Amino acid sequence: MTVITLEHVSKRFEQTVLAARQTITAVDNISLKIPSGDVLAILGPSGCGKSTLLRLVAGIIAPDSGRVLYDNVSLNDIPLRERGIGMVFQEGALIPHWEARRSVGFFLSLRKREHEVPERVRQISKITGIGLDDLLERRPSHLSGGERQRVAIARALTRDMRVLLFDEPFANLDAKLRAEARVELKRLLNEFPITSIYVTHDQIEAVALSHRIAVMRAGRLEQMGTYQQLYRSPLNLFVATFVGTPSINLFEGRVENGHWQGENFGGYPVRTDLPDGAHVTMGVRPEFVHLASEGIPGVVDSVMPFFAERYQLVTVHLGKENWSLTVPLDERIELGSTIYCTLDTNALLYFDTERGTRIG
Repeated sequence: MTVITLEHVSKRFEQTVLAARQTITAVDNISLKIPSGDVLAILGPSGCGKSTLLRLVAGIIAPDSGRVLYDNVSLNDIPLRERGIGMVFQEGALIPHWEARRSVGFFLSLRKREHEVPERVRQISKITGIGLDDLLERRPSHLSGGERQRVAIARALTRDMRVLLFDEPFANLDAKLRAEARVELKRLLNEFPITSIYVTHDQIEAVALSHRIAVMRAGRLEQMGTYQQLYRSPLNLFVATFVGTPSINLFEGRVENGHWQGENFGGYPVRTDLPDGAHVTMGVRPEFVHLASEGIPGVVDSVMPFFAERYQLVTVHLGKENWSLTVPLDERIELGSTIYCTLDTNALLYFDTERGTRIG
């Protein structure tokens, strides 16, 4: 296994827009360390630089500045055949005219070790519970999307790996296949504890497969930690709004005599060093908004049941503000009715409205 370290890594690309040359910074001064055997998910919106970062770690492209190291050795100083990188792409990237068996065994066949392929396949099949043997004689055009990704993962795992990289491998699968593939991959990652990076925009995948999550925006690393750390202690408004389903409620307000005051909610103590009139945004997750016999009234706009999670998401409004709360499935809520809400004061988050940074 390998420790992956990035030291102030940046990557820029030139592109032409309306006949004008522009420089796009895809990765902007990122530093991080992934311990041996750790699985790091890189989470962020489309175009934030996730896949570029993965390709930098793989050595497919070189950084414009900074260094990528494996076990404190620069990637540039490690010969290609000794890097031990397995990579699984969104489309599988199987060779179209090769049967799956040839793709899976390609690495070992190059090293005259074809005899090891059956045992590797048997081991992977046993762990995942799927029959890879049934797929090995077929070409990619005769495999479903889920089957192609299973073959691609098997191909990666038959290498002598130090690092395993995933670039949204299940993005093109339907919900049922995606759930099955996650379970299979989790079993494999438990059995083969290889230092791994998993790029995704799917929070469920990130939580299910990784030990830690790195959130990116516009080429920068916003925050890294466990899902619970990101969810409960976001460093800024972007992380607070991007992480978590359903989304966090945000209320604009200002500081008055050491207390936060908004349009409808207010009177909550904030940091005493904040000046009166400071613009502060308060955030609260829907599960920390509670139904009450007395409180702030809200007119019900929508009621959406989430049967697996055993709650219904209720959205209400009062004046210019809207917010959501979760209530038990057996609680009867009528559209257009008025309900009363209170907030769990221990779960309130405050952010500088202008800068977006957490202030307490």
